[in-house]
Amino acid sequence: MTTLAAPLPVRRAPMTRVLRSELRMVLRRPRTLIGLGLLALVPVVMGIGISIAASDSSSGAEGMAALVVGNGMLLPIFALSIAVVMLLPLTGAMLAADALAGESAHGTLRGLLMAPVGRGRLLAVKAFGVAAVTLLAVVMMAITGIITGVALLGGSGMLTASGTTLSFVDALGRVAVTVVFVAIQVWAVAAIAMAVSAYTEHPLIVVVVTLGVIIVSGVLSSIPALDWLRPVLIVTSWDAISEVIVDPLSWRPLVEGTLRALCYLAIGGSIAFSRMLTRDG
Repeated sequence: MTTLAAPLPVRRAPMTRVLRSELRMVLRRPRTLIGLGLLALVPVVMGIGISIAASDSSSGAEGMAALVVGNGMLLPIFALSIAVVMLLPLTGAMLAADALAGESAHGTLRGLLMAPVGRGRLLAVKAFGVAAVTLLAVVMMAITGIITGVALLGGSGMLTASGTTLSFVDALGRVAVTVVFVAIQVWAVAAIAMAVSAYTEHPLIVVVVTLGVIIVSGVLSSIPALDWLRPVLIVTSWDAISEVIVDPLSWRPLVEGTLRALCYLAIGGSIAFSRMLTRDG
C-alpha cells in the first residue's frame, strides 16, 4: 500500500527582505533616480534665484518668498510649499503608476498574482515602495533646502511671520513638521493613483487621472459658491504649510489636513485592495 507524500509547506520570504527588494528595484529605475535628482535641485535653483533677486534692489518679493531673504531656514519650507502643488504629487502618481499598471504592462504582475503570495501582502509591498521613495524625495528637498538656504541666504535661526526669531534647533523642528505634513499629503495622492493603477495597465492613464483630480479639486476649491465642497477636496489643506512659519504654531489646520489625507489614504487603499482580490493579470 502506497501513501501519498504530504505537500511541502510554502515558505514565505521574510517581510523585511521583500521590502528591501522592492525598494532596491524602485531605486534602480533610471527615471526614479533622475526624478529624485531634479527634485533635490528645486530648492537649490530657488535659493540661487532668491539670492540674485535679493541683490537687485529694484526687484521685490512677496509672501513667504520675501521672508526667505536673509532667512535661509525658511527656504526648505518655501520649496516644499511650492512642490506640493504639482511636482511632488506628480512624483507620487508616477511611482504608483509603475507599481501596478507598469508591472501589468510588462506582464510581470500576472506572475506575481499567480505566485503563492497573499494579494494584500503584495499590495502592501508595492505601497511601501511608493511611500518610501516619496518620503525620500521630500526629505532630500528639505536637506538641500537647508544647506542652500544657510549657505546662500544666511541666518542662524528662523524669523517667523509673527516677527519672532526661532533658534536653529526650533527651526529644524519646523522643517521636520513640514516634511511630515507634505509627505502625508503626497501619500494621499499616491493612494488615489494606486487605486487607479489597480484598474489599468497603462501608467499614463494613472498619471493623467490623478493630476486631473488635483486640478479639478483646485478649481472647485477656488469657487466661493462651492465652499461647502472644500472639506472633502484633497487640496484644501495644502496651504496650511504657511502655519509652520507662524509663532506660536497653529496645529489645527495641520491636524485637519493630516486627517483628510489619511481618509484619502484609507479610501484609495481600500479600492486598490478590493481590485487586487479579483484581478487575474
